[in-house]
Amino acid sequence: MKIDWDRRTCSRKGHVTYAPDDPRLRVRLRADTALGEVWRCLRCGDFVLGEPHGSGPAADAPLVPRGKVLRDLFILRFLAIERLVRGVFIVLVAAAVWKFSNSQDSVRRLFDEYLDVFRPVFKHFHYDLDHSPVVGTIQKTFGYRHNTLLLVAVLLLAYALIELVEAVGLWYAKRWAEYLTVVATAAFLPLEVYELTEHISWLKIATLVLNILAVLYILLAKRLFGLRGGRRAFDEERHSASLLEVQEAAKVGV
Repeated sequence: MKIDWDRRTCSRKGHVTYAPDDPRLRVRLRADTALGEVWRCLRCGDFVLGEPHGSGPAADAPLVPRGKVLRDLFILRFLAIERLVRGVFIVLVAAAVWKFSNSQDSVRRLFDEYLDVFRPVFKHFHYDLDHSPVVGTIQKTFGYRHNTLLLVAVLLLAYALIELVEAVGLWYAKRWAEYLTVVATAAFLPLEVYELTEHISWLKIATLVLNILAVLYILLAKRLFGLRGGRRAFDEERHSASLLEVQEAAKVGV
């Protein structure tokens, strides 16, 4: 099913109407009805009852995202939410590592006590906790130095900050955020591939695929680093998708 991004956005945010000074455009964007005058929405093209939201030269018409631009904005905001969730999760992990570093000995004693309690239970189900990879990994962390754990917590917070900055920038479709997302995500791709060689899981595979698709999509759709005409082509595409709608809706030959 094809999504009508223009009408979908207008239903949520309302229509955008504009009265250009040029009489040829003005007469084609306006009509009279039994209920009063109506103006054509610059986003979806439907006629809207009431006074226009603005007026002036056609060149000063508001830059109204529509069509493909709205679809791209929806995808960017999906990525922004994913970055936000990931950033908050990493902050929680960093806080846990920092707290663990300050009470490492007490946590180790508590873990050993619970391990002694559950060892017979798991043994009944023929599971040896003493040779469990998960238990071994946890026990290994107890041998880390306090300063090492603090460094890990700081690095995690730095990574979380990058994710949160990306989330805010992508939500508002900032071009610097698109560059930051591509560079930061691509930088961590080798690490994600290495993790898959150590242990394969569906979550790791899904994360890797999502990050690769995000990098390729933003690179090509947003024409970063000069691809597909670069910034000039990107601005022209946005401009033609919104400002020239005044002429297209009015069916004026150019």
